[in-house]
Amino acid sequence: MVRLFGARNPAGLRLFYALLTFLLAISASALGGGRGLKASGAQATGGGSDSKAYTPAAGSPERKAIMDALRGDQKVVFKINYLKVHGDWAWADVTPLENGKAVAEGGANLLHKQNDGWKVMDLSVIPEDPDNPMGPDDPDPKFVKAAQKAFPGLPADIFPPRKGGRR
Repeated sequence: MVRLFGARNPAGLRLFYALLTFLLAISASALGGGRGLKASGAQATGGGSDSKAYTPAAGSPERKAIMDALRGDQKVVFKINYLKVHGDWAWADVTPLENGKAVAEGGANLLHKQNDGWKVMDLSVIPEDPDNPMGPDDPDPKFVKAAQKAFPGLPADIFPPRKGGRR
């Protein structure tokens, strides 16, 4: 009997890994809102680390996955005040609604896409700045730099422009 896959058949093993990689890319594309490989072999718009920040379209699987991560196990609808995604990072400012009215004060959230989906990051690891008491709700360049130090690989272009008009 011929073994197609295994240590005794390196060519078969390479074929197995190539097939596995291809199937994972197709699965990621189907489950990740188009972030997998296109037929041309290039990454979909918005999915690459060298792309620009963008706002996922209303109703898109990516936008839904981000909002689901913010919801956790709660049944809540959000008004999205700001949402930008760049690669595996997202910045969202949302307000929880009930019957179309705000039921609590919302706020800014940093999310990171990991193997099993979007995760809300703990912003309390970023030191408070007495010169910017709003912190994540009005991130200044100093806050962005501190966030990038706390979360390596975090792109600066997901943060909103300063409310005072400065960045």
